[in-house]
Amino acid sequence: MLEKNIKIIEDRIAEKCLKSGREREEITLIGVSKLHPASAVLEANKCGIINFGENKAQELRDKADEINKPVIWHFIGHLQTNKVKYVAKSAEYIHSVDSVKLADEIQKRAEKLNKVQKVLLEIKTSDEATKFGLTEEKEILNLVDYLNELKNVQPVGLMTMAPYTEDKAVIRDCFGSLCKLKNNLHSRGYKLEHLSMGMTNDFEIAIEEGATMIRIGTAIFGERNY
Repeated sequence: MLEKNIKIIEDRIAEKCLKSGREREEITLIGVSKLHPASAVLEANKCGIINFGENKAQELRDKADEINKPVIWHFIGHLQTNKVKYVAKSAEYIHSVDSVKLADEIQKRAEKLNKVQKVLLEIKTSDEATKFGLTEEKEILNLVDYLNELKNVQPVGLMTMAPYTEDKAVIRDCFGSLCKLKNNLHSRGYKLEHLSMGMTNDFEIAIEEGATMIRIGTAIFGERNY
């Protein structure tokens, strides 16, 4: 089943890239394995998925310990400072940095591990109360400046989540505003390469709006058993 699902997703990505004038190589496909067993990660890896995303810190820790394969782990959920210790050892990327306090804890853990932790700033582009992230330009600039001063933390991009809605205009507005923010930061000399946006229900819009990382769970692994 996974092989078929991945083939369908890859075909959709390739088609959308072609229509949008983009190269397939510009897009990193992250398989979101949240609540799926390590065996599913291994099967997806055999089918060509290299990047995997987890939302829960302890689940990432446990799967990374179990899977002895050269995969790239992304932590994509909201991260509390007391959970950084579970994430820093395994995650190549942390997509959800939204405060100086969290940045300081990541720096502390990364320094102990003698690694440079790649991070993305989480930006709130919708009005949904359940979403996390930075909203004000000043606080975004201040945090980027702060991250750039940290020895063991490297800011590499921006992340957002669109509302779960059938209204494509709302989704496009969220993704478009993140791309606009990235371009604005570039014009000021901030080199943030990645835009992490788009999931199973909206990744094609995200590709049109400039995503470089898309986070696909259900369309690869099937429905989760909560």
